[in-house]
Amino acid sequence: MATTANPTRDDFAALLDESLGGAASGGFEGRVVKGTVTAIENDKAVIDVGLKSEGRVALREFAMAGQPHGLSVGDEVEVYVDRVENADGEAMLSRDRARREAAWDKLENEFGEGKRVEGVIFGRVKGGFTVDLDGAVAFLPGSQVDIRPVRDVTPLMDIPQPFQILKMDRRRGNIVVSRRAVLEETRAEQRSGLIQNLAEGQIIDGVVKNITDYGAFVDLGGIDGLLHVTDMSYKRVNHPSEVISIGDTVRVQIVRINQDTQRISLGMKQLESDPWDGVAAKYPVGAKLRGTVTNITEYGAFVELEPGIEGLVHVSEMSWTKKNVHPGKIVSTSQEVDVMVLEVDSDKRRISLGLKQAQQNPWEAFAEKHPVGSVVEGEVKNATEFGLFIGLDGDVDGMVHMSDIAWGISGEDALALHRKGEQVSAVVLDVDVDKERISLGMKQLEKGAPAAGGTSASSAGSLRRGETVTVTVLEVRDGGLEVQAGEDGATGFIKRSDLGRDRDEQRPDRFQVGQKIDAMVTGFDRSKKPNFSIKARQLAEEKEAVEQYGSSDAGASLGDILGAALKAKQ
Repeated sequence: MATTANPTRDDFAALLDESLGGAASGGFEGRVVKGTVTAIENDKAVIDVGLKSEGRVALREFAMAGQPHGLSVGDEVEVYVDRVENADGEAMLSRDRARREAAWDKLENEFGEGKRVEGVIFGRVKGGFTVDLDGAVAFLPGSQVDIRPVRDVTPLMDIPQPFQILKMDRRRGNIVVSRRAVLEETRAEQRSGLIQNLAEGQIIDGVVKNITDYGAFVDLGGIDGLLHVTDMSYKRVNHPSEVISIGDTVRVQIVRINQDTQRISLGMKQLESDPWDGVAAKYPVGAKLRGTVTNITEYGAFVELEPGIEGLVHVSEMSWTKKNVHPGKIVSTSQEVDVMVLEVDSDKRRISLGLKQAQQNPWEAFAEKHPVGSVVEGEVKNATEFGLFIGLDGDVDGMVHMSDIAWGISGEDALALHRKGEQVSAVVLDVDVDKERISLGMKQLEKGAPAAGGTSASSAGSLRRGETVTVTVLEVRDGGLEVQAGEDGATGFIKRSDLGRDRDEQRPDRFQVGQKIDAMVTGFDRSKKPNFSIKARQLAEEKEAVEQYGSSDAGASLGDILGAALKAKQ
């Protein structure tokens, strides 16, 4: 029998490598291999992977977060060989590393195909949570937990549930997932299915889930619809909480379904009778009604005539005398007021109302109570460059033109005699209801002054249109002359354009106070004051001269004709 040589160190290495199937040369290390559970000792599983010695792996590595490991002796499992033998002579194995490698391979395939993956939320980190994807750890941002913000995530932790991978980078070991994307997709699928069973005009019951300033969201059995505040009732609703509360079961009608956005608009008032039907016949123009102020804006106030029927009183129709005043200073919310119907537009569902029209026109009331010629008293409310404004009964103002303040002095001097807040007396000269104007005179109350509207020989009643009279200049103004007929007759006015035929003659400054001139009566104003014209007198004299001398003095100049006419008069 041949003898063998003593084995060398290399021979031992070769024999060991053969015995371990090449592990000694690194064939097993860094690989995922299959092994068999041979025993379970305390919190570890003993696993045989075909190496010289067995390895031990913590049982927690075989379970997902919060789940039991479920291992039994004889089970075949995959583990990662970190080292063939450690200092204790055991193989160093890892289930976590094996699961991680396998999980990454699987997740990359599912991410590429856009599939959902299953995982368990097991921890909190800054800005979100950690998710176990069967060995691979992913990040779940806080904004991706649910469709709506979630205050407490504890009920969602340690429960297997689907996620959508948003991003993954194997080299850096980063995975970002979303639970919200899965919920939105599922919700969209559910909504699409539910919408197919709904139709516009359908009446359905729902539960109020949420209330906002502009309306309420109603659950129709897995899909929400918006009940806008304007569709809750025909009457004015300031806030949805006035009509409904969260948790209420309400009957609504589907007003509109948008298939593109899958939004559903709901209505409650559509189930009620429309109060606007036949409103034109019920509220004819000119009718006086009583209503309640429901809302006040800068441009007017809304008045409810009956539940669901409101009209607008524009700011211009609120008061006869209060101009440019905010409506809130005239009426208040919940106040009952009398109004008049001014216009009805059934198509646009609008009614225009008037507040002042339901009250007597104060200028008509003043005219009835204080006819022309009557004496009134009031306070000087304002003094302008052309006269005084006097506060009168009925919250109306009358104006005294500066030419009607006093006799014998200029209008400017007469204005200087009075001040704001002074109590004065005046005569009513004219009331123009349409233009809302009251003309007053103060000088007419002076001793010896002609009575307003009088008919004595010296008053305007004795003057006739077309008559030529001698007048005395009382005041010279830029716009003309204030004059008086006779010594104590009626006062009137000659406009600048009536001071002469030629432009040079139409200068008021060529006349002086006290000067006497001949003028023709051309008419009377509302207060029966006469209007005079020098120009009209000149034209009348010229016409008369032409008619009288034109035929016998053909060829004579107009000056010759007029001269002859004047000599004939003398």
